Amino acid sequence: MSIFSHSAYDKHEQVAFYQDAKSGLKAIIAVHNTNLGPSLGGCRMWPYADDGEALNDVLRLSRGMTYKSAMAGLKLGGGKSVIIGDPRQDKTPELLRAMGDFINTLGGRYITAEDSGTSVEDMHIIGERTRFVSGLIEGSEHGGDPSPSTAYGVFVGLKAAVEHRWGRADLNGLKVSLQGVGNVGFRLARLLTEAGAELFVTDIFQDNIDRAVSELGATAVGADEIFDLDADLFAPCALGAVLNDDTIARLKVGAVAGAANNQLAEERHAAALREKGILYSPDYVINAGGIIDVYYQQHGDYNPAQVKEHIETIGTTMKEVFQRADETGETTAHVADRVAEERFGHEDALKKTDSEAA
Repeated sequence: MSIFSHSAYDKHEQVAFYQDAKSGLKAIIAVHNTNLGPSLGGCRMWPYADDGEALNDVLRLSRGMTYKSAMAGLKLGGGKSVIIGDPRQDKTPELLRAMGDFINTLGGRYITAEDSGTSVEDMHIIGERTRFVSGLIEGSEHGGDPSPSTAYGVFVGLKAAVEHRWGRADLNGLKVSLQGVGNVGFRLARLLTEAGAELFVTDIFQDNIDRAVSELGATAVGADEIFDLDADLFAPCALGAVLNDDTIARLKVGAVAGAANNQLAEERHAAALREKGILYSPDYVINAGGIIDVYYQQHGDYNPAQVKEHIETIGTTMKEVFQRADETGETTAHVADRVAEERFGHEDALKKTDSEAA
């Protein structure tokens, strides 16, 4: 398996593999860029079809974390880890402790947190073996779980998208097709419901769907049907690469704004959305609430009001990206990439900036 020629490899500083036969752990950590600070990103556990799929995911996710932290104005780099396995069947304390041992081998270049398939409780177990773990603030409202902050940030950014696309400040009656109602998606769904939006939801787990229907009054739809709905906005809150040639052709919405990472299957799909008149909210900009929360946890003196204030700047950043894209004719994804790259010192961006100044 080639790393340096991999399509998702983007000058990553380090990619580490680890296997612990006793616990059954098979995991990968990818450190993308540490120009602004140590790499920080969640630990995802997922039943990947094969090792190649896991590698592709961790490379894409770690790159996204670099861009996310830069756009959020944080002194952090980008990293991510993945555990290959079903979190509902294969997760054990022994496996998580082995993951802590793995993280410790990087000596602080990578700091972990909860993600899809892992929880705050899991981070406590990982933390038995390494101090390079975050999202564990004792006594806070959510115990350090960054999911509420991620959801709130997406909600703020989604409102900015609605205002830009339709010129309205409220969400009353807005039809939202929401893919994935897990930790983040369900909290976003609740915020949307409280704001008066009408929800159509799907998820790979039936119990998540049932909870959204019974507690929020959402309408359940099929996993594939979610792309064909006559809705106003599509909110992808599950795994990545959901915006591709097939799904974009089927979308009937005016905007996309969701919590999922790496929503675009390929960079060119940002242009496909624009050509169809769909406003795209760059994922790593809109879903930065969680990393903002974790950043403040890492630096002590955690102040919920200060964290909320910082998260709410996501709305301002989204508006700036939308406006700049309108002015230049670029995609919102391209605009966000350029701004982020200038902030964390991507070589290509710096060369372009220098040539423009000359």
